[in-house]
Amino acid sequence: MTIVSPSTGEPWRPSPLQLERISYRRRRSTRSLIIAIVSTVVVVAAVIIGVTSTPGWPRVQQTFFDPVKALDALPAVASGLWLNIRVMIVSGILILIIGLIIAILRTLRGPVFFPLRMFAAAYTDVFRGLPLLLVIFLLGFGVPALRLQGLPSDAVIWGGAALVLTYSAYVAEVFRAGIESVHPSQRAAARSLGLSYAKTMRFVVLPQAVRRVVPPLLNDLVSLQKDSGLIAVLGVIDAIRAAQIATATDFNFTPYVVAGALFVALTVPLARITDWAARRQGWYGTAGSHL
Repeated sequence: MTIVSPSTGEPWRPSPLQLERISYRRRRSTRSLIIAIVSTVVVVAAVIIGVTSTPGWPRVQQTFFDPVKALDALPAVASGLWLNIRVMIVSGILILIIGLIIAILRTLRGPVFFPLRMFAAAYTDVFRGLPLLLVIFLLGFGVPALRLQGLPSDAVIWGGAALVLTYSAYVAEVFRAGIESVHPSQRAAARSLGLSYAKTMRFVVLPQAVRRVVPPLLNDLVSLQKDSGLIAVLGVIDAIRAAQIATATDFNFTPYVVAGALFVALTVPLARITDWAARRQGWYGTAGSHL
């Protein structure tokens, strides 16, 4: 699009002073980039030299960073990681649904809904207070021991159920914060237009609330991706368990490093998406604004 000067009718061109400013900013940006790259290389090199020059480094390298052992363990660990990913996806969907329902129950108005509000509050208090590992033990070992007819005995199912119950409590509080951040005038305006309470929540409150809590929800997804490895305590052969089996043969801990690297490879993109969503929602600037 060409900008035309209103006084002369000719296309606008930057003045020599403006061109000088643009050139100066480009030089500063290039200079900052070069300095950042050089300083990063220097720091990383110093750390590598400092670590590799220690007396115990050869033993550590052999025990934790053996490339041959890493290649041997990679297929089994990667196969176990695929189980972690499936558990994360299914659990994440259920967590969002249950968390949203619990959050809505906690925000219901009127004394008739007090039992539902009390149940939702008790749910969030209990499962936020219990350590996740304890919930996994209780469900993974306790429920199958009851031998109730019709209940599954698969450790993956009960490990995923523990993740869903625990994370739903945290996600419910995130959703509740988003719902309560919507100004009451929004509800009043919707009700004055004839919308019912359910339609007000669906079309007015929830769209705004969900948009505002996307960054913390993505943070919970990152945590869920890591904590999905805790189901290994039930004997499930996921990435952590596969690394443990590979380590048990010769007590070389390189498979654990491989599993950690794969988890990081999944976590870093999710973290960058979280940062992007936070900037888009204005979380790194003015709270609640949209950039």
